[in-house]
Amino acid sequence: MGADVPPGWPEQVRPPGAPDWEATAVAWLFDLVPPDYRAHAVLRRYPVLLARFAADHVRAGLEAAREGWRTVRVELADDLPPDAIEAAVAAYEREGARLVAARRGVEVVAGALRGEVWVPRL
Repeated sequence: MGADVPPGWPEQVRPPGAPDWEATAVAWLFDLVPPDYRAHAVLRRYPVLLARFAADHVRAGLEAAREGWRTVRVELADDLPPDAIEAAVAAYEREGARLVAARRGVEVVAGALRGEVWVPRL
């Protein structure tokens, strides 16, 4: 992504002001939430509201990933072999990193949908 978008801007979303940028933002936000959210016309009509729903969903997923990472070794020690536990921890770490990036993406996209203009700092 170029210098005309803030750090963390999702690659799948065109920069603000580009043709159909809001449509790409809406598509990306819908990809972050459960598929059933697509049935809510209000979320299509008000992309800022969709961004709020996406932020809430990503935040909950991040909390769940962090909780899983903290507890999987103890809670499943008797049920899984050590290599499976370590693979689960690694999966939680990857998912956590993905969700942190998604959270930042939602923040900057939501700001742009509200009309905020990003100005790079020197």
